Amino acid sequence: MKKLATTDMGRLSVEEFQQTEKTKIVVVLDNVRSMHNVGSAFRTSDAFLIEKIVLCGITGTPPHREIQKTALGATESVAWEYAPDTVEALQKLKDEGYTLVALEQTEGSIPLHQFLPAPAACYALVFGNEVYGVQQPVVDMVAHCVEIPQFGTKHSFNISVSIGIILWDFFTKTH
Repeated sequence: MKKLATTDMGRLSVEEFQQTEKTKIVVVLDNVRSMHNVGSAFRTSDAFLIEKIVLCGITGTPPHREIQKTALGATESVAWEYAPDTVEALQKLKDEGYTLVALEQTEGSIPLHQFLPAPAACYALVFGNEVYGVQQPVVDMVAHCVEIPQFGTKHSFNISVSIGIILWDFFTKTH
């Protein structure tokens, strides 16, 4: 077995990425405070051809040294926009036909492995603040809340890990 060099992997250029058909998912970051988590969201969104990222509230925006440190250039490939208010940003996405889904532990939340996204649907996936999670007014407006089952002593995953798990799950279930 030979380890592949970057040049052996056949990755898209930024221009090719921008012209490629995207996965019908928008990642929405609801008041994410860590710039490293924002950068990770960009990098993971690039990996799964995500349509765009909406950065809301206190969430940092590119260009920023700490975002770039983990994004590794993905801020150049993945489309993004800033919205001061998450609820308003989600209402706009809902009006455009996106199904709103939050990653949050709620009464009636659906374990991720049991959630079956419709292959032709467009989704806006909301990820919340590292300490407080997704705001209640946002939870009140989404169609579904999903959660990643956990079996240890901790209550949650780091947001960057959660984004990776959720995007992989949605990508594999819709492709």
